Amino acid sequence: MNAIVIIPSPLRNLTNGERKVNIEFGDEGSSVENIIVALNNLYPGILSKILDDDNQLHRYVNIFIDGEDIRYLDGINTQVNENDELSIVPAVAGGSIDWT
Repeated sequence: MNAIVIIPSPLRNLTNGERKVNIEFGDEGSSVENIIVALNNLYPGILSKILDDDNQLHRYVNIFIDGEDIRYLDGINTQVNENDELSIVPAVAGGSIDWT
């Protein structure tokens, strides 16, 4: 099974410029957290830009699965299914985000 992760511009320096990354996972589905870990295995360092030290989404990062905000689902435990599209989206707020 696989899912597509859409990478925002500020993180593309970690994915060698890739805008979309295909993540393969087991037949039973996977959680958003597992997808992020798999993404980090391919592109080391990206996990710390998405999750904080408590393994929760940074407050300035949003993730959507097929257009639905995971914060209103089951957070990083939300299940990902075959061909789901995960979009990593920087929050829109005043100030700047340090993605480096």
